Amino acid sequence: MFPAGRAGVALLLLRVAAATTLIVDGTANWASVTSLWILIVFLLPAFSLVVGLFTPYGSMLCCLIQFVVLLKTGGNNSFHLAMSILNSGAVALLGPGAYSVDARLFGRQLLSIPSRK
Repeated sequence: MFPAGRAGVALLLLRVAAATTLIVDGTANWASVTSLWILIVFLLPAFSLVVGLFTPYGSMLCCLIQFVVLLKTGGNNSFHLAMSILNSGAVALLGPGAYSVDARLFGRQLLSIPSRK
């Protein structure tokens, strides 16, 4: 469920790439960032993706935000935004990987079932 090794590192890099493109797209369109609250809307899912905390929810929020930016900009940088949306969607489907807070919180646990005597 939480792959480690090279697959885990690849998922970490994919999470960081999705978060970075969200922040870059947010700061490239400063006209849409009109208040501190809107900036927090961009930074909160990016932080969630980088540390791997509630990753599926953060990546889906990232997809939604980038889709709204795509609609608001009227097609400027549409290829870049579409690839960023696909990256975020891939993170949502693949999960956070072993190198994340999610893996520590919800990772594999050892269940010991007592024997009946």
